[in-house]
Amino acid sequence: MVDELLKAVQREIPITDRPFKEIGERLGMKEEEVIERLMKLKEEGLIRQISPIYDTRLLGYDSSLVAFKVPEENLEKVADFINAHPGVSHNYEREHEFNLWFTLAVPEEAPISLEDTVRLMAERTGVREYAILRTIRLFKIGVNLDFDSVEEREEVKLKETKPFELTEEDRLIIKETQEDMPLVERPYLVFAQRLNMKEEELLERLRLYKEAGLIRRVCAILFHRRAGFRANGMAVWKVEKDRVEEVGNYIAGFKGVSHCYERTTNEHWKYNLFSMIHGKSREEVEELVKRVSEETGIREYAVLYSKREFKKVRVRYFSEAFEEWYSSFL
Repeated sequence: MVDELLKAVQREIPITDRPFKEIGERLGMKEEEVIERLMKLKEEGLIRQISPIYDTRLLGYDSSLVAFKVPEENLEKVADFINAHPGVSHNYEREHEFNLWFTLAVPEEAPISLEDTVRLMAERTGVREYAILRTIRLFKIGVNLDFDSVEEREEVKLKETKPFELTEEDRLIIKETQEDMPLVERPYLVFAQRLNMKEEELLERLRLYKEAGLIRRVCAILFHRRAGFRANGMAVWKVEKDRVEEVGNYIAGFKGVSHCYERTTNEHWKYNLFSMIHGKSREEVEELVKRVSEETGIREYAVLYSKREFKKVRVRYFSEAFEEWYSSFL
């Protein structure tokens, strides 16, 4: 039953006054049992966080994946400097000459652009070669580790997003609800009380965010390795422009693929299609990569396995830490 509960909370936690009661009813569990088991799964280090996943772009942030080529002896020092930026959510060492990979989000009110932020980071750490790999097109996003084989297929539907003009109240709501959800019968009531709002008022606002795509979903994020998925490979592909949509949709359909994007290229980086594959072994990941290559005819690709996780957190949106970081280095 724990496996079924993990699957359920990865997919979606409802925006209702008693979300854990609703999940329990679907699984044939009592509300208090759901809460107790989730507490235990967090204590055991399987669940990293439970919260809404907000769309960075719709919140007014510019974001990109960035790759640095760093001498091995300087890697930890450079990673520490990068991690200090509050817009860095993920930072990994990967098996490649471009060995440090991080995601960066920069607020619209930042004093310099994302490109200039990366340039400043490179200058301060002595990095000479780097690549800013912006998203052109999204085919899939969302980790659901509820499969037995990475080669299982699923239908992928991306929700259309709508322009959303944030008010100051919206910013306060997002700032509060991005935190880890309390494991109590009425978690949204706890958030509402902190915001000095009525529970139903907050629920209505969160449902509006969900409808607009501002919230992708409310769910649990797992520690992949502790959940048994120890091989996490970023498979990158060089795909002809007129085939990107076809190949992107095909790769996105595998359950073992959590993220699939078309990204920009430059003089340092030729691969334009990225797919994040989570497997229980390298052999499992390699088999899927081999299958994709054979079925699509794409021969130029690479698999970059993560060696070390330097940082993996949620960006704290609308945090004063952004202003503090830029004030320190400009």
